[in-house]
Amino acid sequence: ELLEVVSKGGGENAMLRHTQRNKKLFVRERLKLLLDDEPFLELSPLAGLSMPYGDVPAAGCLTGIGKICGVWCVFVANDATVKGGTVYPIGVKKQLRAQEIAMQNRLLSVYLVDSGGGFLPLQSELFPDKSHGGRVFYNEAIMSAMKIPQVAVVCGSCVAGGAYVPTMAEEAVIVDKIGTLFLAGPPLVKAATGENVSPEDLGGAKLHSKVSGCSDHFASSEKEAYECVRNVISTLNYEPLPEEVIEHDSPLYSSDELLGLAPRDYRCTLPVKLILSRLLDGSRFQEFKADYGTTLVTGFGHVEGHLVGVVANNGELSHDASLKGSHFVHLCSHRSIPILFFQNTAPHAAEPTSISQAHSNRLKAQASMMAAVACAAVPKITIVIGGCYGSESYVMCGRSFSPNFLFLWPNARVALVDSRHLSAVPQAGEGDCTDESELKHLKQKLEEESSAFYSSARLWDDGVILPQNTRKV
Repeated sequence: ELLEVVSKGGGENAMLRHTQRNKKLFVRERLKLLLDDEPFLELSPLAGLSMPYGDVPAAGCLTGIGKICGVWCVFVANDATVKGGTVYPIGVKKQLRAQEIAMQNRLLSVYLVDSGGGFLPLQSELFPDKSHGGRVFYNEAIMSAMKIPQVAVVCGSCVAGGAYVPTMAEEAVIVDKIGTLFLAGPPLVKAATGENVSPEDLGGAKLHSKVSGCSDHFASSEKEAYECVRNVISTLNYEPLPEEVIEHDSPLYSSDELLGLAPRDYRCTLPVKLILSRLLDGSRFQEFKADYGTTLVTGFGHVEGHLVGVVANNGELSHDASLKGSHFVHLCSHRSIPILFFQNTAPHAAEPTSISQAHSNRLKAQASMMAAVACAAVPKITIVIGGCYGSESYVMCGRSFSPNFLFLWPNARVALVDSRHLSAVPQAGEGDCTDESELKHLKQKLEEESSAFYSSARLWDDGVILPQNTRKV
């Protein structure tokens, strides 16, 4: 239902204006013309949902990974039905994440630009800082230096900061009649000089193809523009290594059964191997240190023919489990084997604990595993299948430990503490008695803010995925 809401962009009136008055294709129609027939992975589709930007339903841009002419690409496509493609802070964050993925994996980048520039009332949240809008252009320059090709299509209004995205790309295509490119549009020209000028004369496709040279290719229609991009990509000489078609078995148990196994509560004693047996090829799992530190499961398996190391929570991350995890992560790093983390961490009760030797040892062991995870020079993919709580989420390669990708199941919870533990919070002194209603309010706030959808709306992950699609993703 949430994905359906987001797919409708800015609503019916905005969609009518986009297609009838402006004669443009919807963003997903554009991607169908551009990408190969294979399905693509949309990144963080719920980003911006219910964010405090008035009636804006989503981030105003689509990002994802797909194939064009057989080459894996990252795409960033503005959705102009959402406030004319105006860039909001969450939209900047989404574009920067897509560029980070492109740089990390050396993936060709394609920009479909249809943007009204930055949203001025929120300029302090999207313009001045290191991780704000200007970083998009900085990244384009760095990616060019890394010899990662970038191609852009001007398929709508391209104003202010948005104008630098295509001009910094290696090759740019502009669509006649609907593509315009300028730092300030006709209304600002009128206000500044008193001159009346049409968008076409100020920055249309003919001007930029024949006079300014800002565009490298003129297209008479959107369809022709995406054909042009496919032709450009075929001449980039950017052929990655051919992908091996690896024979692999399906799991012995149906992946659909993951819907019934998704943990709704970290206290659930469900053995994590039940989940692994529905994800790994042939349900085969070569376990490492099977009888030691059993609250963490480690071992090797294959996903669609690819060898991976698996690190999966199976209860509280004890001293022994952390030492085992540290040892196993070092092994994977030494052997250049990618690691899959299946995270379902157990929050510690907020109650006084004596500083016992065991408690101190566990902290030291967890710190050791954190260091191993942070320094492992292999691809890391984290799936939050249940709880993502406190420091144990760091040990299990949470977002702050920069996994290559992080996805959530819809039942996932992401929080520093579990709201169910708040009733046990000790009082600091006689005068600090917590009001019952205050505690209730805090619990409600924590409950709301720990949902998978709250997390994904803020781009703390790369998307909420259905459990049964985990292998494919």
